[in-house]
Amino acid sequence: MPHSISPTQSPATPTQPILFVNDGPLEDYSWLQPSHPDEPLEELRRKYNEDGYIFLKGLIPREDVLKARRSYFDTMAPTGVLKPGTTPQQGIFDSSKPASQFPGIGAGAVGGNKRPGDDSAATFVDRALDAHKQDWYKEEFCKHPALLEFVAKFSGWGNDTLAIKRTLLRNNIPGTHAIGVHYDQIFLRHGEATAITAWVPMGDVKTNGGGLIYLEKGHTLGREQESRFYAEALASGLSDKEAKHAFNANMMSTGLLDSAPSAYGKRFSRRWLVADYEAGDVVLHTPFTIHASTVNHDVEGVIRLATDLRFVNSSRKWDERWDKVYEMDDGL
Repeated sequence: MPHSISPTQSPATPTQPILFVNDGPLEDYSWLQPSHPDEPLEELRRKYNEDGYIFLKGLIPREDVLKARRSYFDTMAPTGVLKPGTTPQQGIFDSSKPASQFPGIGAGAVGGNKRPGDDSAATFVDRALDAHKQDWYKEEFCKHPALLEFVAKFSGWGNDTLAIKRTLLRNNIPGTHAIGVHYDQIFLRHGEATAITAWVPMGDVKTNGGGLIYLEKGHTLGREQESRFYAEALASGLSDKEAKHAFNANMMSTGLLDSAPSAYGKRFSRRWLVADYEAGDVVLHTPFTIHASTVNHDVEGVIRLATDLRFVNSSRKWDERWDKVYEMDDGL
């Protein structure tokens, strides 16, 4: 797979892919800067604090990621989502069928954390939910030693490092609605703002294949937004305790900051950062790092599969509402 990662954060050129988000073309974008797991920890921590993320190349063995991808699409294959003559590892969408039969799940979907689709999508949604409960996923993949050990060292939490149970295993069918603008502390407010998110693509994701995009220095804007929401809540007459849990009144019904990434970036004069992801890559980001995703326009019809994993320091206060496997309409 050709790679488009630029060594500098220079503007995209006309020869680079035209990317789309929910509100149209992503006109001004640049590139996530890759890091390597064997770099000095202090250098990786500096990047994380300064940029709000570290984009780790090849942290998890590629074959382990592809094995998990095969397991997922083996589960989903009976729904008819895969193109005849292709393999589960390829995960190619059968475009002869309406994408509405195969809706994505997770925070930020249209309508919030509700069951998506109609009766024709029921089997697909049920299987997508059931995948969260399978040992190949929740035990082998979500707690992969390469990832867990790296986070324990990087964070300095050591044996107190906890991979929390609630994760979001998301598929992104070509052409369907993409994830809107948000930061993770929006959904984790009952704990300290110290959780680390690992976004893990489960397979190669081309630049135009629906991968995550990050707002440049978006973690600073996320903190500013959080402070403003809190001040407005206090000014409205809420107590300190009430104010800490009143932020979502400032957002959309889904908890998103915005459903339109292109307009959002222009509003704050910040570019979106994109990447060409490979199986084995992991992006770690802070609770305030603002991100979204592109619309999947992979020309080969590859279904983007990825998961959001959260790690916390179990010796500190964390949002224990997340101490359960993902389910629909769980209030989170």
